[in-house]
Amino acid sequence: MDLQLQGKRALVTGASSGIGRAIALGLAAEGVAVVVHGRDRDRAEGTAAAVTAAGGRAAVVLGDLAADAMATEVAERAATAFGGIDILVNNAGGLGADGWTAATPADWLGLYNTNVATAVRLIRALTPRMREGKWGRVIQIGSAANPNPLPLRAAYSAAKAALANLTVGLSKELAATGITVNTVSPGPVLVDGWWDFARTFARGHGLGDDVAAATRMLLDGPLANPSDRLVEPAEIATAVAFLASPRSASVNGANLRIDGGLVPTVN
Repeated sequence: MDLQLQGKRALVTGASSGIGRAIALGLAAEGVAVVVHGRDRDRAEGTAAAVTAAGGRAAVVLGDLAADAMATEVAERAATAFGGIDILVNNAGGLGADGWTAATPADWLGLYNTNVATAVRLIRALTPRMREGKWGRVIQIGSAANPNPLPLRAAYSAAKAALANLTVGLSKELAATGITVNTVSPGPVLVDGWWDFARTFARGHGLGDDVAAATRMLLDGPLANPSDRLVEPAEIATAVAFLASPRSASVNGANLRIDGGLVPTVN
């Protein structure tokens, strides 16, 4: 299927690795010129190089989105790279190591800034020009913790829930402008962080470094889901590409869960 994305321009935050890298590659494969954002130059340029090696177009912008001035600068440089931004993918964020006992109010505020305010800054900077062009896409990368908060990740879960809530409010604010706003909420994803977690879990359960056995144990236990598998980064990229395309014009204010059915909800 032609997603009609040829010639569109996207900024993908946190695209130097993991989910963001997969999204950048997926959009580029559909003909989108991609601005790769990150904080580590080598890793961001590695993603851009992978895009160009596959025949796509990419540029790199670096900067910490947790501060107003730098976020504004990132948005301006991203818009300059290809003459504008049609698609904003707010993927950058942080997990944190928190819980109700350990996390301080400052920790909560820090994770809100990292996961929510970063998106708000770029939305404010980039959607005015989308309005002028009467077309645009804003896509947040949420989490299965949106509707199913994790006690050991209390602040993170609350921040991701706020991001999903923000999506609905923004879709109403941008009504009839040609801009849609949606959230994609993955469950556990097979990225580098997963393998680190699985290795730690394996060692803690007498499995040595057998990450495959640890993954199986988790799928038979706390991560059991009807699909009996974990999420591949490319699956998230495919969903983002669809939501970014003109073919998704009637999908607006939605939260698309990609978790194998892990979260038991009909919403």
